Amino acid sequence: MKQLKPITNKLLWLFALGQFGWSLLSGVVSNWMVYYYTGTPDAQNPNTGIFATMITQEPILFKLTLIGLVMAVGRVFDAITDPLIAGWSDRSDYKGGRRIPFMRAMAIPFALCTLGIFALPQTSNIVINDAILFILLLVFYLFMTMFCTPYNALIAELGDTQQHRINVSTYISLTFIFGQSISFLLPNLAGALESVAGQAGSIRLAIAIMSAIACLAMLIPAFSINERDYIDSKPSDTKPFKSLAKTFSNGQFRRFVYSDVIYFFALTLFQTGLPFYETKLMEIEDTWTFLLTATMTGISVLLYPLVNILAKKFGKKTLIIIGFFTYSCVFAITTLCGKGLQWGFIIAVAAAIPMAILGILPQACVADVAELTRLETKEDRSGMFFAARTFAFKMGQALAAIIFTSITIVGTPKSYRMTALIAFICCFIGACLFFAYNEKKILEKIDSLKNN
Repeated sequence: MKQLKPITNKLLWLFALGQFGWSLLSGVVSNWMVYYYTGTPDAQNPNTGIFATMITQEPILFKLTLIGLVMAVGRVFDAITDPLIAGWSDRSDYKGGRRIPFMRAMAIPFALCTLGIFALPQTSNIVINDAILFILLLVFYLFMTMFCTPYNALIAELGDTQQHRINVSTYISLTFIFGQSISFLLPNLAGALESVAGQAGSIRLAIAIMSAIACLAMLIPAFSINERDYIDSKPSDTKPFKSLAKTFSNGQFRRFVYSDVIYFFALTLFQTGLPFYETKLMEIEDTWTFLLTATMTGISVLLYPLVNILAKKFGKKTLIIIGFFTYSCVFAITTLCGKGLQWGFIIAVAAAIPMAILGILPQACVADVAELTRLETKEDRSGMFFAARTFAFKMGQALAAIIFTSITIVGTPKSYRMTALIAFICCFIGACLFFAYNEKKILEKIDSLKNN
């Protein structure tokens, strides 16, 4: 048997660069697509809805808008392809490993498609633009799945111990929020480029620059980590949807997913609405978005070591429940917020706590369940566990996209407050559901099987 190299924190940090890349691309689309393709500009924020005239704005089915349906269908398509890609990855036996070859192949197309979403739907025919945007978003989610699903499977495989699982979850959470935070810099970067490329061109140029940076970040771990040196992986024999069914048959995993899908529904509502909460409710310029996000990120990063320590001492479950309830408070504050920049900073500071907790620990929970299943069944289906999680929460995100765009089609402050209120209620319910997850039982079984 080949002697495997030891997994080090340096390796885990290198791996975490990939998370920065894909989270930056995801952030550009999830945080700014609705903002630039819907809404109306004003003197303070002239770029709001700058591409709105390119696509259909009127409701096309009941109160459902094109952008809402496109995003929802994209998320559903994304969710359906997750188990297919996970099964493909779990069953593969490529020379470079089961995961890394996918990352190498997808990084560049993924980045190019992100740029295309904002650059290509610009013909003189709105129907053609609608079709281009729809197709590009489906392709975007496909490429994201083909990169992220194998990437996420490596979390469990590189996390060969409880210590490493918490560490790698911490590192990728850190790079994830950095990627998301940099995506909020888009209006600032576009503003700096406007004299060179014009109003619309500066936005596209800024996205091109961010896409190039993200692509490089994804390629570094893909070509610098030799998967076979660290992981003795064997292809799974289980077909994708049978593997998905087996994954959801795990009672502890289902208990985790129940709360996770509701949480992501609430979080997607909030994240989609964030630029609108700031510009329409607090009445501040969209260029403040980055500073507020940077404040939230900075405080969250300072809390990471504490979360890491407390998770090892008190367990992940307790902290996750605290994170849920704290996010509920953040959503409640947003519902009631008034005008002025101070509200933005109040929300940013308060959100830093659950951002640190829920950015790190849920993925470590999935890795725990995947590890226990591997020990019990002698079959490594790590990719499917992470795909099953994303399959579930992307359904929640799809529903959130439809609900947000349908509620806010009138564009009134009351409609934006309503989305924050719904996020508060759902996140509170998610917190209550997570009490059913039995982390102690899972960890005890892992220790027992490893020691026998």
